[in-house]
Amino acid sequence: MRFSPLFAGLPARTLEGISPRSVWKRLAKVAGYAALRLVGNVFRPIRNAEELHGKVWLYVVSQNNYEALHFLREALPDAVLVAGQSKQIGRYNQQVNRLSLRRKLLYYGQFPGALVGLRKTEGRLAWRFFNLIFNAIGYYEVYCRALRHYQPRAVVFANDHNDDARALLLACRAEGVPTAYVQHASVSASFPPLGFDLSLLEGQDALDKYHQCGPVQGRVELVGMPKADVFLTQKNQQPTVQRVGIAINLLDETPAITEAIDFLLREFPTLAFTFRPHPGDQRDFTFLRQQHPTLRFSDARQESVFEFLHQQDALVAADTSTHLEATLLNVASIYYRFGTHAGTDDYYGYVAHGLVPRARSLQELGTLLRQYQQHKPLDLYQRAAYYNATLGTIDEGHSQQRAVRLLREWLKEAF
Repeated sequence: MRFSPLFAGLPARTLEGISPRSVWKRLAKVAGYAALRLVGNVFRPIRNAEELHGKVWLYVVSQNNYEALHFLREALPDAVLVAGQSKQIGRYNQQVNRLSLRRKLLYYGQFPGALVGLRKTEGRLAWRFFNLIFNAIGYYEVYCRALRHYQPRAVVFANDHNDDARALLLACRAEGVPTAYVQHASVSASFPPLGFDLSLLEGQDALDKYHQCGPVQGRVELVGMPKADVFLTQKNQQPTVQRVGIAINLLDETPAITEAIDFLLREFPTLAFTFRPHPGDQRDFTFLRQQHPTLRFSDARQESVFEFLHQQDALVAADTSTHLEATLLNVASIYYRFGTHAGTDDYYGYVAHGLVPRARSLQELGTLLRQYQQHKPLDLYQRAAYYNATLGTIDEGHSQQRAVRLLREWLKEAF
């Protein structure tokens, strides 16, 4: 994915935080990673509260991953949550076991060869993103070693495209460790091919997109959205809109965000608006508090997306799976792009498949919101059936039980 046109075409501001355009800044990132992660890990002790030998590993790389898999920790007595040594898991940092990455430093002799080889196959993008190649070195080798040492029964993933997750998947294949995947958010046709022994996908949309990514390997089951179970019984029954959430992601441009909020609070003085930046967004939005004292804020690092949506009647957002989660709760969701970057337009296909309407201008956004302010349908959630296989079936709200049952059956077959 790092060498795809989609990634290379991200807005300059977004790429700057991941891989700066300046060679010197990229070198500074490499130096910082080497000092804080590689050398820092050597001197950072690991004291896990749980035994990892012979367990089912639930491998997480983010707070969202944790929230997608933690139900398995409670349902499978031999399951443990694990993450890389320094991986940031948000508010759950202290609740996951850690896999040592101390020996990662030993494999950096491979970096020059990897860079040269990728320069031949990927062209200039290898040099443009050399700091990301540097970060990925050694994951595969240390994870192979960890698998041989701990000999887990299986590894369950919630992410299939980060460098460390891909490395662990390849290590599992090499060491003969069975793998399963529980989808944690909407996917796109830019993802790697599906390659787990068992994949539990949310719905037909995900399977259709993975078929576009390449050959689908292993057994696939459609189980709905386990993390939404507890909330599906609490669908929004408000016939009009009084509370509106504004969710933004890393691609949304600050001037366009500011313009939209100015417009919405001016045009709809009686509505309560809540602003929710992406948990990885490092921008300082304090100025919005100062300009709009009535604007509420949701901290995505402390409040789950469903907790946030449970307090809204409508949502305004661009390219985020929050649209799907909102629709499942019968929250009226509107697709509006905060900026002019076209590379990820309707990234998840929500507009194309009729899940949510699109507002192409602030005026159209105002018109749609006024319509919902007067009347919000109570059957919006039915639009999500293509994305959530259990919606409208006897398994609706029971995706966790279905996922646990399938995983238990698979584990018995695997051993």
